[in-house]
Amino acid sequence: MPALLPADDDVTIFLPERFPLPWASAWGDDEYGLWMMLELGEARQRFRWIAPGTFEMGSPVDEPQRFDHETPHQVTLTQGYWLADTACTQALWMAVMGSNPSRNPSRFQVDPRNPVEQVSWNDVQEFLEKLDRRVPGLDARLPSEAEWEYACRAGTTTAFSFGANITPEQVNYDGNHPYAGGKKGLYREKTVPVASLPANAWGLYEMHGNVWEWCADWYGDYPSTPQTDPHGAVTGDQRVLRGGSWGGDGRNVRSASRNYNEPGVRDFNFNFGFRLAPGRGRPAEPAV
Repeated sequence: MPALLPADDDVTIFLPERFPLPWASAWGDDEYGLWMMLELGEARQRFRWIAPGTFEMGSPVDEPQRFDHETPHQVTLTQGYWLADTACTQALWMAVMGSNPSRNPSRFQVDPRNPVEQVSWNDVQEFLEKLDRRVPGLDARLPSEAEWEYACRAGTTTAFSFGANITPEQVNYDGNHPYAGGKKGLYREKTVPVASLPANAWGLYEMHGNVWEWCADWYGDYPSTPQTDPHGAVTGDQRVLRGGSWGGDGRNVRSASRNYNEPGVRDFNFNFGFRLAPGRGRPAEPAV
């Protein structure tokens, strides 16, 4: 469990049990909170500490353009966790999987800081296994769907972490198809290098748009009752994807927007990437 420290105004601050962890090459505390850095060759990945808490998962029934499978329900996460501040870059993928260009599963190879966007859920499992062998103690995993949305919202209850609407200057999506009456804007037609656009309030970049991100969970219907540390459906045929992509419209990059696909799918038309959540092991299946 995380350590607890008293704070001003009777607010409790949650700190990780161990900080820094042995694999961290650098660490610190800034305006967003605690961070640690992983270096692997020339590739670097920063992780942010996400404190435990309670939030409303899904979308409220009055949110414009919501989908029916975004059933609102209260979720409590009892443990803090580390989460990558960006999606996995091509540079990090190559550092783990091999430097041969044929191992770069990306359509947009103009910059090694661009995210990978042609990886299946199964590909990610292979990446995690190889990364763990390279970095003992990292225990790399994918976030649960609840962890992903909690981090994306960063304390907000609006359709986006930036507010009730967005612009292409904040999010990489198809600006020809804005959200809920918003103005049309730039359509880049490709990914952008990670951390190119503004971070949310917890220091996480491109949680909206750029690439869909795989989560650990099987896809299933949400419950309507409060949940504690949920891990999705017990079994299934589809894995969860979150966040939307450069090719999607404003509706699909909302904080509550859900997607799913078969774990073996890597077709470049779908733009599938991921972000790491080290620590606490990485069970591929939720506990029964």
